[in-house]
Amino acid sequence: MAENKNQNQLNIEIDEATADGTYSNLAIINHSVSEFVVDFVNIMPGRPKSKVKSRIILTPQHAKRLLKALGDNVSRFESAHGEIKDYDQPPTMPMNYGPTGEA
Repeated sequence: MAENKNQNQLNIEIDEATADGTYSNLAIINHSVSEFVVDFVNIMPGRPKSKVKSRIILTPQHAKRLLKALGDNVSRFESAHGEIKDYDQPPTMPMNYGPTGEA
């Protein structure tokens, strides 16, 4: 029985540079019939240009799982720390950015 338990475990490693993380205050999401593309951007005040810092490509199934996992984590965070306030003015997004959503 213990042998089967070890077969179901997944050992995930993270290198030091990835563990440091990348700050993002904007996510731009596009999709096609077969994938979701999430671009993470860091917009800084007074700087007219920004670059995509990280791009994650997900299957529709994984995008839905991510949505659920984020929702669950936000609910737990708010239970412990209070409601997260959403500001009325989202950052201006460039209209000429990114793929058109076709595969």
